[in-house]
Formats: sequence, C-alpha cells, structure tokens
Amino acid sequence: MQKPLPFTRRLSGLLKGAVLAMAASAIMVPAAYAQERDSFKIAWSIYAGWIPWKYVDESGIMKKWADKYGIEVEIVQINDYIESINQYTAGEFDGVVATSMDALSIPSAGGVDTTALIVGDYSNGNDGLVMKDSSDIKDLKGQEINLVELSVSHYLLARALDSVGMSERDVTVVNTGDADIVAAFSTPGVKNVVTWNPLLDDVAKMPGANRVFDSSQIPGHIKDLTVVNTQTLADNPKLGKALVGAWFELMAEMGTDSEAGQEARAALGEASGTDQAGYEAQLAGMKMFWKPADAVAFISSDEAVEAMDSVRDFSFEKGLLGEGAPSADFVGISFPGGKTLGDTDNIKLRFDPSYMQMAADDAL
Repeated sequence: MQKPLPFTRRLSGLLKGAVLAMAASAIMVPAAYAQERDSFKIAWSIYAGWIPWKYVDESGIMKKWADKYGIEVEIVQINDYIESINQYTAGEFDGVVATSMDALSIPSAGGVDTTALIVGDYSNGNDGLVMKDSSDIKDLKGQEINLVELSVSHYLLARALDSVGMSERDVTVVNTGDADIVAAFSTPGVKNVVTWNPLLDDVAKMPGANRVFDSSQIPGHIKDLTVVNTQTLADNPKLGKALVGAWFELMAEMGTDSEAGQEARAALGEASGTDQAGYEAQLAGMKMFWKPADAVAFISSDEAVEAMDSVRDFSFEKGLLGEGAPSADFVGISFPGGKTLGDTDNIKLRFDPSYMQMAADDAL
C-alpha cells in the first residue's frame, strides 16, 4: 500500500474560531508591509501541489531568481497547514500556500488584502466521496457521512448532494480527522466518507467501496494557490517576479519525462513520504498548470469565476466569513478583466495573473 503523504492541506473544525481570531489580528498587520524591502518569508506546508516549493528552495532555483532581483526569499516549511495561514494573516509571513476556499475564509475574511500570485493547480479527482455497497448518491438520504468538517471535503459533499437534488439537510455529517478516515471506513458502522488522496485511493480499494463523486466533476472549484500580501506585492514587485520565475522554471522541468523532471519528482516523492510513483499518482489527480499561460487562461475564464462564486456561497453558509458577514458579498473578490464578486469596496482576495503573464511572455 502506498504510504500516505504526511499532509493536511484542508481546514479543521477549528476554523470558525480561527476566522474570528484573524479578524481581530488583521488590524495588527505590521506597518513594514507598506514599504520597499529586500528580504521576504514564504510559508508552505506539505501537499503534492505545494511541496515543489521545497525543491525550488533546496535546488537553488529560488536563490537564483532572488539574486536576479537583488532580494532574499526564505522558503519556510510549516507542519501545521492552518497555523501557516494564521501566521501569514497575522503578518509573520509575506506569503503562504492555501486552497482558494481557505484564502478567502481566513486572511481575506479577516481583513488582510491578499493576492493569488500563482495558481498552481486544481483538484481533478484527488478529492472524492466513497460509499460502501451502493453507487447511488441518492441512497445517502438519512445516512451518516464521515469527513473533516468545514474542509474542502465538506464543500465537495455539498456539490455531490446538489448534483442529485439533495442538500446537507438530508444527511448527517460526522466530523472525522483525516488521520482516522481510512480506519473508520474499514469498520462496519461507517458506510460513507469524503476525503482526499492518498487517503481516497486507500479507501476506494476496500471491499464494497464505490467512488461515486470526485473533484473531476467540479473542475476548478478546489484550487491550490500561492498567495502574498497585496500591499507587499505592490511595494515590492521584485518579490512577485522572483517567486513566479522560480516556480515556473521548476514546473517546466517537472512536467516532462526529462532526466531533470524525473529527478525532481523522485526527490519530491521521497520528501513527501512516498516515492516517485506515489508522488506521480498524486499529480495524476490534479490539473497541474505546468505552463504559466495555461494558469492565466484558466483564472481568466468565466468557469473560474463561477467556481469561486460557489465556494464563497458555501463559505458564507457555514459561517466561515465571520459572524459579522451579512452575506456572501461581504468579501470582495477580483478577477482578470475587471470581473468581480461581492463588495467592490471591500476587495480582499485578488486573482492577479499579471506576473504569470510575464512568465508566459518570457518577460521576467
């Protein structure tokens, strides 16, 4: 059996408290943001779509790009995903990796103006709903479903139920830690789970398991981003250029069967607790944007806006935008081409592809 990646890129049930705490801490973001600087810190946590930052750092690619622009960029691994976002929100880091839902519901909802600098990928099968002894989602009516509450698994369940005209009112959600999901499904009393890879593949291999819905059916809804503080980026465009240049230099290698690409995937497999084949299995369940032009095209599409609209509605319904949010419009979100969602006077999450476009144009 493939050894699971030691990661949690998804939210825990502690999010509501975290959101409220971040709303209070947002006013304490250091004034150092609003100035030109020459050193920066970016936080990352282990997940297949983010662990490339480890290779970018250790291979010297980051240093090469930072040197090009006369800056220093420290790439810091944080073992606790939520804590890394909280630290970014509190101003301890200039950037962090996060899903689009978490970028919206923690820093942006907490008042920290945040820019999605790099759209690295979206889940394309890595998240899914598995039922035991049934392949009909409608059979979930009246049943319990084990998942990490308030995570993207919870969001995926909502979309799965909606696909057959049902809602969460028709089922009972049982909050279950990701470390316990596989063991839980192996017991007679647990019939349905929603989880992510590699746990998803482990569950789906069990007797009687049916993978009935996965993220490939909602493409673009679960996005993996590298985000930075908007004011920091405005004052220090060199940071954006260095990060995007370094990231897509590696992507140009990782997405090929070249010796360099295989070497990178093997190293990242080992770093994430599996091997090259195991890591490549994770990549297979993701739509990776190996080329910056593809990332720009995606985030500029109407489909990307529609997906984020669905995510923000779910976030509001679950109270993830904070107790003071009167509607899903509370936090404004901007996209390329002047498209917006929510309050245009409170834009706090910005999908700005300008730096990725520079990479596509070979202008970095």
